[in-house]
Amino acid sequence: MSETSQRKEILALIPARGGSKSIPRKNLLLLVGKSLIAYSIEQALASRWVTRTIVSTDDEEIAEVARQYGAEVPFMRPAEYAQDLSLDLEVFRHALSWLRDQEGYTCELVVHLRPTGPVRRVTVIDEAIELMLAHPEADTLRSVSIPVHTPYKMWRIGENGYLESLLQVPGVSEPYCMPRQSLPEVYWQNGYVDIIRPATVLEQGLMAGKVILPFITTDPILEIDYRDSLPKVEEALLKLRRGEWPEVNEEKRHAA
Repeated sequence: MSETSQRKEILALIPARGGSKSIPRKNLLLLVGKSLIAYSIEQALASRWVTRTIVSTDDEEIAEVARQYGAEVPFMRPAEYAQDLSLDLEVFRHALSWLRDQEGYTCELVVHLRPTGPVRRVTVIDEAIELMLAHPEADTLRSVSIPVHTPYKMWRIGENGYLESLLQVPGVSEPYCMPRQSLPEVYWQNGYVDIIRPATVLEQGLMAGKVILPFITTDPILEIDYRDSLPKVEEALLKLRRGEWPEVNEEKRHAA
């Protein structure tokens, strides 16, 4: 990357609300001796490109823990943006508007790191930032991977109570009966890392925008949604700490 790109202001924004129904106080959950939120903060601080790391939270305890691990918490998120059905767009619009209006702060890119996916490599985050910097035409970057199951073999139940194919393929009458290899290649947005230009949020009023850059990842995607996911996540975090990385299961990833 050029010296010009190195000087760009790049913000890491980590949303971490206090409420969680699946696992109460999830963002403060201790995993391998650290609060869950600590992992995303440490990854942002270790990045070659991130120049500022902020946690957006409505919870004073999360705010204090975030500061202990080195993140900034310059504002508290309003309660109306910290509900079960609150949108990422509301959270990011509030954060970017507050920073602009209260501090006069603007940035080139916002790196979205979700605390619930703590198993990440900093080198992969940096690769995503570099790709986005190399594509000024892109509104956003989204990390994607090949899904275990193709949506061309998925169904919905129609109003008449019968199955209807979720997706169709032009010229193919029954895509759900075709080998996976014969179907169009699709990608799943996996939440590993997303990158947004502030104008996409503040001017377009969109979270993804119109020009979305794909960033294909092959690392295992491990998220904490329910307690039964904790052992696998802790095992992966321990491997990362030892400098190991859980290998991608290619057979499972390409399964029909």
